[in-house]
Amino acid sequence: MTAMTIRVSQFVARAYLLLLACFVAGCSRAPSVDILGSFFPAWLICLVPAILLTAATQQTLLRLHRKLAFPVLVYPTLTLLFALVLWTIFFH
Repeated sequence: MTAMTIRVSQFVARAYLLLLACFVAGCSRAPSVDILGSFFPAWLICLVPAILLTAATQQTLLRLHRKLAFPVLVYPTLTLLFALVLWTIFFH
């Protein structure tokens, strides 16, 4: 075997292991929270504080007299950002 063939086979083996690790990582428990006997997805729990944080951000921007170019796009995106950050901090 040549050196190039050995390098390619090592690369394929490493890529296979990385792909296998990605598939196995999905086998963890479902990210749900028990609230009074009902299970809710963790992202749904994080959505409520994310909406409150977005409203606080909007009030801060209004106090600073800052206008947004596309508020229809900015506020939902900001809510999504806050929800995902909170989910990552508390549930991941």
